[in-house]
Amino acid sequence: MNYLYGNKKISRRMKPTHQIGKVNRTFLEKVILSKLGAFRPEILSRPKHGVDVGAIKIYEDKIMVFSTDPLSIIPALGLKDSGWLSAHLLANDIATSGLPPAYASLDFNLPPTIKDEEFKIYWEALIKEFEKLGVSVVSGHTGRYPGCGYSIIGAGTIIGVGEEDHYIDASMARIGDSVIITKGIAIEATAVLAKSFPNTLKEKFGKTFLAKAQRTFRQCSAVEDALIASSVGVRDNGVTAMHDATEGGVYGGLAELASASSKGLRIEKKFVPLSKEAEKICSFFGLDPYSTLSSGTMIITVRPEKETDVVDALKSKGITSAIIGEVIPAEKGLYYIEEGVKKPLILPQEDLYWKAFWDASQKGWT
Repeated sequence: MNYLYGNKKISRRMKPTHQIGKVNRTFLEKVILSKLGAFRPEILSRPKHGVDVGAIKIYEDKIMVFSTDPLSIIPALGLKDSGWLSAHLLANDIATSGLPPAYASLDFNLPPTIKDEEFKIYWEALIKEFEKLGVSVVSGHTGRYPGCGYSIIGAGTIIGVGEEDHYIDASMARIGDSVIITKGIAIEATAVLAKSFPNTLKEKFGKTFLAKAQRTFRQCSAVEDALIASSVGVRDNGVTAMHDATEGGVYGGLAELASASSKGLRIEKKFVPLSKEAEKICSFFGLDPYSTLSSGTMIITVRPEKETDVVDALKSKGITSAIIGEVIPAEKGLYYIEEGVKKPLILPQEDLYWKAFWDASQKGWT
């Protein structure tokens, strides 16, 4: 995930000329995934569209898993919240493996204008969350460089270590699995927009509504969701795959999981939880809540006989979830049912969050 803009009005020369966010699948597969360097026999999971983690065998039944994401200071959120979000967005991906995050390697390419005391605030907020997650920083690089700016200030790799038979990834979903999602949808878009344009949203929807929308920010972490779900059991004994919904939202996450596992999906749209805050804020900004940023939403596929166990385990820790469909053979399609009508579930070509944020900034919303 990444954000380009703060809460100040943006000059027209800063308007992006290319699609913002993740590159499209065609570019990813033709340019990047087609050339991945030397062959190493210990690699168990190589980069693939829709798969969040890589894995290597390190000793007998022990493996090491990796994931990498941008690090951001988002001016509209402030330094502390940016540090909190960076920590949890890095950890979300690794948790989809069923293994907890343990180590981090961080690279900071900072704008020349950032002050030492400002970075210190961000760093301490990030490290505070790493301590809670059990993550230790083991290597990294930090510097200021011309041409670097907000909000992307570098990238981080999170590493986990565990038993090979407890490892899963998005390619492992099986036909007949139930599909579960946690919390709801458009979590990240709702929270960040509420924090970025509080005055405009308070005027439109009121103080109480705004406060509730802003509180969803802490739901952007999905580490606990993943680890609780996988604690029920994995593979034959429970959870077969997990994928967090980031850019492209829950529809994007579902389409990526289907791609990674070479399976189809049947989704009942009426069962997908949509909060009033997400619905109203997305509508106000011209966004489809099903296809926009939703870090904090964990998509889980699980053997049908274990679906109740997973839902109950999550509920016992205060995490809501919903069974929204099932995994089907690829030839049967990838679709959702809305009011009895089958509709294709298509990977969004672009998350319009970026355009919505840009447009709101140009309108002078605060």
